[in-house]
Formats: sequence, C-alpha cells, structure tokens
Amino acid sequence: MDSLNSLIDKLEATSHLTKDEWIALIEHRDEESAWYLFEKARKWQHRYFGNRIYTRGLIEFTNYCKNDCYYCGIRRSNQKAERYRLTKEQIMECCQSGYDLGFRTFVLQGGEDGWFSQEKLEEIVLEIRKNYRDCAITLSLGERSKESYQRLFHAGADRYLLRHETADPRHYQSLHPEELSSENRKQCLWNLKEIGYQTGTGFMVGSPGQTPAQLAEDLLFIRRLEPQMVGIGPFVPHHDTPFAKEKGGTVELTLFMTGLLRVMLPSLLLPATTALGTIDPTGREQGILAGANVVMPNLSPVSVRKKYELYDNKICTGDEAAECRSCLNRRMESIGYQLVIDRGDYSSQGAAAGNERSKDKCMM
Repeated sequence: MDSLNSLIDKLEATSHLTKDEWIALIEHRDEESAWYLFEKARKWQHRYFGNRIYTRGLIEFTNYCKNDCYYCGIRRSNQKAERYRLTKEQIMECCQSGYDLGFRTFVLQGGEDGWFSQEKLEEIVLEIRKNYRDCAITLSLGERSKESYQRLFHAGADRYLLRHETADPRHYQSLHPEELSSENRKQCLWNLKEIGYQTGTGFMVGSPGQTPAQLAEDLLFIRRLEPQMVGIGPFVPHHDTPFAKEKGGTVELTLFMTGLLRVMLPSLLLPATTALGTIDPTGREQGILAGANVVMPNLSPVSVRKKYELYDNKICTGDEAAECRSCLNRRMESIGYQLVIDRGDYSSQGAAAGNERSKDKCMM
C-alpha cells in the first residue's frame, strides 16, 4: 500500500511519526509494507553494524521475585515454581566459562530478590569487574532506588535493562498488581539514563488487551527516551499464571515492530529474543532479517535453566553454553551474518549513527 510505504519513508527521513500515523501503520500493515520496511531496516542495520551480530552471555542467577506480575512464571504467587539462587562462586564460574567462549558482555538477570542485598550485588559486580576488565557488565534486576542504581554503577556496572512492558498506564495496570505503576517504571529508566548507564528498555508484543494505540505509545515513549537498546518479544503465556489461557503474541507483529524500531533509531542494539525463537523455530533468524543485531545465549548452569521459566516452552534450556553458542553461530551464518567477539558498546555505535544520519541527504 503506497500510503503505508510513504509513512515508512517519512519515518526513515525524520525518525518521527505522530501517534495517529503510528496507529495507521501498525493497524493496516500488510505483507507488501512489511517487506518494504524490512529492506529499509536491513539497510540501516548493515550501514552501522555490517553483518555483525553481537552476543551477550546471559546469567539468570535467581528466580525468586517479590512481585506478582500476572504474566510471569516466576511471580511471587506461583507456588509450583522451583526456586533457586546461584552463589557468587557459581556466577563467577559462569563468567569464566563465557569468557573462554569469547563472550565480552555478561548480563546478570534475576527476579527482584531481596536475599541479594545491595551489598551482595555490589560485591558480585566488583568481583566481575576485577576479573574481567575488558568486559561489559549489564544488570537486569528490576525496579530499584536511584541510589541503588548509582552504587551499582560505581561498583562497575555499565548497562541496565529494564523493559517498560507497556507505556500505556491503564494497560500497565491490567498486567500488574496495584503496587506497581507505569510511572515508577518509567522514572527508573530516566534515573538510569541520568546516572550514565547505557540503558535498555522494551515491551511485550501481543500482551493481553494490547491495541495498536498502545503500541504507538510504546514507540513514542522509546523515541523520547532514546535508549541504547530495546528488547521486544512476543507475549508467551505461562501455564501457572492468571494469563495461562490468553492468546500469545505473533511472530509477524513482533518482526514488524522490530523493523520499525530499527528504522526509527538505527543505532539501537536490538536483540532477536529467545521468546521469538520459542514460538517459531526460525524466529531469531527472522528477527535478524527484520533488523535485530543481538543474540543472548544462556551461560547459566544447565541444572537451573528450566527453573527460570518466565513463559512456557522456553528454548535452549538443555544445551551447554558452548553448544548454544555454536548452534547460534551456524544459524547466523546460514542467513549471511556472523557472531562477533566484541562488547559492541552502545555509545560508540550511537555516535556513529548520529554522524551518519547528519551526513545522509534523506535525514533531517
């Protein structure tokens, strides 16, 4: 449809659309406009990153969580979840294994687990920083105070991932218990940026009750925030949550949103998520071809992988880290890309993108 393609052209030229334009693009998308979008997305992907795909070593170190989010398999109320915590020694073993395999970014992810006090977390970050000075440390620990974020940054953390999940306050409340708020979630993200973290956010695609208008709000919020990384993936139900019988998100819409993000902010580090690979055997490859440029193999001990079950049927829970990385490397090579041993710093990529945009005649 010519009108949809013209909106994609406008997005490429200005990196901005109005809310109504976003809604029209999402609501009326079709196969032709999707292919047009993906061609644009790959153009910008290759301009800044070539055929390089960055890897992040994921360490899921605790599945205890104080929160009770309605969609999450490790929510507080799920009495069937088999809980675990990794020791500092186990976390360091994961880092050593990952380093030996070529990983130069470690992502420490866990539920909001009060057992890991501020001091314990700082001690872990300091230990990783001391032993792996050439590596980036990414934390994904949920909502914390600004002071806590500041102290973890001072200890050596470089990056922080905190998906806003949905930018629409009413939709946010329909997915979370009343003690959690969209306002606080967003404020955490602004705090992270102010401190100096390379900041990542993101949202679920196809979460219960989601509308094109709400997805438009997500894109408008991300444009204002200008994060260095955005992680999106389809909503996948978990059998022990209130949303067990809800319909999951689709590959098709997730890919379309990935393409929009790449064209809007071409310097983004944009993962092809595990959730995408869970609902389609070639989901991650399709994500890369839609504009993504990051994959996150799991470095957690195989013995705990299945216990970190945010959603049903999560893939790669039985592979050793070396097997997982080797498998991903083959998958990327099959579509013309290569995994690289590189921190893939956000800041350097963002600067390059800004310079490139200003030189390109089609940019504002």
